[in-house]
Amino acid sequence: MPLTLGMDTATADTAVAVTGAGEAIETGSGPGADGRPLHARVLLAAIEEAVAAAGGWPAIELIAVGLGPGSFTGLRIGISTARALAQARDLPLVGVPSTSALAAGIAAVPQAAERNRLAIIDARRGEVFAALDEGSGPGNPVVCPAADLAGIFPAEALSGSLAAGDGSLRFTPEIEALGVEVLDRGSPAHRLSARQVCALGAAADPGGLEAVRPMYLRRPDAERWRERDGRN
Repeated sequence: MPLTLGMDTATADTAVAVTGAGEAIETGSGPGADGRPLHARVLLAAIEEAVAAAGGWPAIELIAVGLGPGSFTGLRIGISTARALAQARDLPLVGVPSTSALAAGIAAVPQAAERNRLAIIDARRGEVFAALDEGSGPGNPVVCPAADLAGIFPAEALSGSLAAGDGSLRFTPEIEALGVEVLDRGSPAHRLSARQVCALGAAADPGGLEAVRPMYLRRPDAERWRERDGRN
């Protein structure tokens, strides 16, 4: 496995890791005291800390970044940072769906053995971003109200599956009503792990900088506000 720098800013957490040589090095932080993400303030410092602990930039062979879906601003910060670093350091760059990384973290918990995994990220506006892994990897993520997942995924696939992610915590009653078990609130699987971004990125083929684009799934709030206010 190449020495891989991975990062994800799709959620309120700023997740950074370096893997590929011994134990994973993880840095980053959660949101600020007001609950807002700190990506713009802490991402570069977290990257430099992890890279330094891994032996410096000459040791890094690959950069992997979470593509979302998630916060428009968060994705823009994470992906633009990853692209700039890859270009400046002449390193290959690969994008990883954030829901796939979250599902991989769910698969790592003992309760997930032989069960489907449902990765759920809080999309705000009363909705979630979700992807279902039935054992062969998550499909394409969707966005909808939590209760509407029953109309997107087969009932037999949802029943008995295991869910995690900040969206599953926010909408636990709606998720459990689908026959899905939500992991205990204290489970680390609820937080998107940059280690999983590294692992999935290292197993993928880099497609070049232009291939690494965010998965927004819907328009940013700013566009909706402009339309609402009648502005061009």
